[in-house]
Amino acid sequence: VQLQASGGGLVQAGGSLRLSCAASTRAFASYGMGWFRQAPGKEREFVATINWSGASKDYADSVKGRFTISRDNAKNMVYLQMNVVKLDDTAVYYCAADTRRPWATAVVTTGDAFGSWGQGTLVTVSS
Repeated sequence: VQLQASGGGLVQAGGSLRLSCAASTRAFASYGMGWFRQAPGKEREFVATINWSGASKDYADSVKGRFTISRDNAKNMVYLQMNVVKLDDTAVYYCAADTRRPWATAVVTTGDAFGSWGQGTLVTVSS
């Protein structure tokens, strides 16, 4: 599955931004999806994940209560709503599909579990 992330840009601290990720195949509806990020000079880290139905979600502690992951299977889209952004949220954000476990109820948070990755979209938070 090909994934195309978009919606990144420059946002002031305390502001909001919504990232989108479009999938190229209807099989998207069977995949858990995740968002990860990589800040300059740092390793990639988990941000949020959602199972195929949207019933199960998980978040990194650093974004809990501020970010919301959602999906629209009819549109082959997954979203990341980012609220009250902080300087530390500056990073390239990647969406990923858990293609190895279709229809899985449980979510995964490790990057190695995701079989397909998008190209990334840059989010820059300014003070």
